[in-house]
Amino acid sequence: MNGKANHALMVGSILIAICGSLLGQVPATGDAAPGAAPGVETATPPPPSAPSAIKPNDSEYVIGNDDVLSINVWKETEVSRSLPVRSDGKISLPLVGEVQAAGLTPLQLEEEIANKLRSYITDPEVTVMVQESNSQRYNILGQVAKPGSYSLALTTSVLDAIANAGGFRDFAKKKGIYILRRNSKDGETRIPFNYQDVIKGKSPEQNIRLLPNDTVVVP
Repeated sequence: MNGKANHALMVGSILIAICGSLLGQVPATGDAAPGAAPGVETATPPPPSAPSAIKPNDSEYVIGNDDVLSINVWKETEVSRSLPVRSDGKISLPLVGEVQAAGLTPLQLEEEIANKLRSYITDPEVTVMVQESNSQRYNILGQVAKPGSYSLALTTSVLDAIANAGGFRDFAKKKGIYILRRNSKDGETRIPFNYQDVIKGKSPEQNIRLLPNDTVVVP
């Protein structure tokens, strides 16, 4: 009996080992095995975006003096770089030379640089990003967590400005906010903003887009 029992135990151990090996080769649930049946979807990473597919800048932003631009030319590291717009409104790049940047949008500058590079590079892919907006800024003052001067590189509404400044302090008068905007007569226009009405959807037109040199005052 002992010999038979030992033999049965050995056979059982071998069968368990074989089953474990086979189970280890079965793909986990949700993974597609090689040659999977039609209709079984597999997770595949998305294809990389083209270098010009993403435009992080506001399409209406106009580049100004002292802005810092990040210029990338696809597969051309010698031309790609970050540089400030000079006081004369121009930038200088290898192969391109001097280019007027101030007064153009990032998209227009991309096209201008690409046109100049076509003499040296076939189908150049150019991306221009405003890395630092020093020419176009707005101010927010008063009862907010972080008053100060902020960039207008992206479209910014009054609500955006309040959020960028960290929100209100405890005693902010949310119904008495106003925007000071320079007018053509060298003066300032006072534009009211009732936060309580805007967030309730009563006066959405008050949530205006801020312009360069606007000042949001939170009393």
